[in-house]
Amino acid sequence: MSNTFQVDLRGIVDLLSHHLYASPRVYIRELLQNAVDAITAVGPDHAGRVEIVTGDTLRISDNGIGLTEAQVHELLATIGRSSKRDELGFARHEFLGQFGIGLLSCFMVADEIRVHTRREGAPAVLWTGFSDGRYEVAPGAEREPGTTVTLVPRRGSEHFLTGTTVAELATLYGSLLPVEVRVDDRRITGGGAPWELPPESRSAFAERTLGFRPFDVIELNVPAAGLTGAAFVLPTPVNPASRGGHRVYLKRMLLAESVEGLLPEWAFFARCVVDSTELRPTASRESLYDDGQLAEAREAIADQIRGWLVRLSATDPRRLGEFLRVHHLGVKALALHDDEMLRLVEQWYPMQTNMGEITLAEFRERFGVLRYAATDDEFRQLAAVAAAQDVGLINGGYVYDADLIQRLAAADPAIQAERLDPTDLTTRFLPLEAETELSLRPFLAAAQRRLDRLGCEVVVRAFDPVTLPALYLVSRAAAFHGEFTASRDQADDLWGGVLDALARTVPTDRPQLVLNHRNPLVRRVTALADAELAGLAVESLYGQALMLGHHPIRPADAALLTTSFLGLLDRAVPREAS
Repeated sequence: MSNTFQVDLRGIVDLLSHHLYASPRVYIRELLQNAVDAITAVGPDHAGRVEIVTGDTLRISDNGIGLTEAQVHELLATIGRSSKRDELGFARHEFLGQFGIGLLSCFMVADEIRVHTRREGAPAVLWTGFSDGRYEVAPGAEREPGTTVTLVPRRGSEHFLTGTTVAELATLYGSLLPVEVRVDDRRITGGGAPWELPPESRSAFAERTLGFRPFDVIELNVPAAGLTGAAFVLPTPVNPASRGGHRVYLKRMLLAESVEGLLPEWAFFARCVVDSTELRPTASRESLYDDGQLAEAREAIADQIRGWLVRLSATDPRRLGEFLRVHHLGVKALALHDDEMLRLVEQWYPMQTNMGEITLAEFRERFGVLRYAATDDEFRQLAAVAAAQDVGLINGGYVYDADLIQRLAAADPAIQAERLDPTDLTTRFLPLEAETELSLRPFLAAAQRRLDRLGCEVVVRAFDPVTLPALYLVSRAAAFHGEFTASRDQADDLWGGVLDALARTVPTDRPQLVLNHRNPLVRRVTALADAELAGLAVESLYGQALMLGHHPIRPADAALLTTSFLGLLDRAVPREAS
């Protein structure tokens, strides 16, 4: 024994209003959609017309193909059987609607829906549907072929059917429709689509519709998706993590104003307004179905945005520079995967270096090797000292910069790139004369004893700038060893045992405090006869080097800074006579 499902229309309406559609406002879109479908069905040469009249009720009339009584039962009283549209002459490709639930959405704002319709050669029919699930079909008054839908507002929803609201919604959804649409005898269609406007008018459209005057406008054309439109480049920086929506029309009917997934993630600097005849909407018709066709369209749009950047680099480098200053993150993200964009970044994007802001191409021409610091802290620690030794250094600490340098070297064997290890700088420092070094051995031994407990090695070299008395250098191996030791100190017994077993494989390089013998203060410290005072001075130089290099201050370092400062202060302030 078979049974049929029982449909609770009130439950369906609640489902539509709270889960399928974002707002009851879409009822106007659904009514316009049905009217345009009916007009399209008459033929390409038919002069279509849609009229909306507001008042106690809302009436929307079209001069489309109309329905017979049999079609009324099939299309208006059967939920979900959209295949019947094709059998009755509404083939999917030529029409906006696909899901057979458009008229049902009107129950979100109406308690009663009346459909008065007539098809050429058939009698007129009046269909009346009620929100409790009932419907009636009766002969209608004779009329010209076409359809009139009347909505009787439900309590609490009257504001959705007022003249002002209806005109606003009809303009939003239907202003680009290829048929004449009037609301209370005021035409709301006839304006050109933004991609059809002259260049000077496109910017005005973006300012009026999207809320900004674009940096530039990129024409979009993807024939495979039947897509035409424009991408408007934002004039100000935007968070790359934000997912800006795009204004999408399907067959010139607005689908939604904030559709996601039309552009690749790296193109977050653009907002699109497009129309498509081939992309598929979701059931709510408020977003696009994410299928292979959308993926192909997205890639084609990405190619066109990429082409705009390349053309800009060839025809207007100054303007490209302005764009990169605003939206460098998007271009750099693309360059990680695209060789053409990688070369564009190399030639045009200025990176921070210890010689000022210059492009990678200029840096390579000047220094040969793309030598970089991997973090911003590392760059700040080494920039001034490296510059004094005439060593060019790029700050790779900004998002994507270090990755781009590495990828550039991987893509072109002629390009050398290397991360600067802090201890590499010591190879460029000058050693002391043998006699001077021999005379400093007692001082170095005493200084080493003061800093041994901090795991630091003390050395004396001669380097520029002369004004820098001391430099604290941590090799990558020493930094890793410090992190490993900190982890071991915080681990429980089980993991502590594991880390102890691994300790034998961890490099044991120690950080270095490099004292600059060219600095007058350092020479005076090394010449002190008072061992205690010299020790306090070395500890103070150690603390200053930590802070100047933006190194983390450990509890032991903080304690040393305090005791050395107080010790020097005690020696500097005369004691009272007893």
